[in-house]
Amino acid sequence: MDFASISQAIQDTGFFTAIRESMLVYPILLSTHLTNIAIFGGLILFTDLRLLGVALKDVPVADVIRGTRPWKRVGFVIQVTIGVLLGSAKLADYYNNPYFLMKMSLLALVGVHAWVFHRSVYANPEKLDAMPAMPRVAKIAAVCSLALWIGILSCGRWIAYYENPDKNPGVMRPSDR
Repeated sequence: MDFASISQAIQDTGFFTAIRESMLVYPILLSTHLTNIAIFGGLILFTDLRLLGVALKDVPVADVIRGTRPWKRVGFVIQVTIGVLLGSAKLADYYNNPYFLMKMSLLALVGVHAWVFHRSVYANPEKLDAMPAMPRVAKIAAVCSLALWIGILSCGRWIAYYENPDKNPGVMRPSDR
């Protein structure tokens, strides 16, 4: 059984078919996903801009990191849960969409980012506040975070605009041009 067949089988389950074909559920999930991006993304943006020393300069880094952490965790769980529901409902269309695959890869890199910078930046933010200047590693963590999340947002948006040449034979592939 190939990945296309597995993707189609997942998409065709009653649960995901009901989500996809619902006049209310799919649009509500999509709207919630987008709203959560705004809130969750804003919290990440605040943290990254504070680490870069561009915003919230009068607020200690520890307060920003610790104050937003629980909300970011909740937002991430909501985002991933809704993303799985939306993605699985159209998995046969998404499994070979390059933007979907890039988005999933970038999400995996977010996990790598958290692992790499946890001890040096996020685990002990009071240490950052005690330093005379923000250390380079914190700024690198912020820039990497911004790049990853902008990439995730962009790829998420571009998913809808990909036309699969296998399903749309009249569409020219870049290699055909």
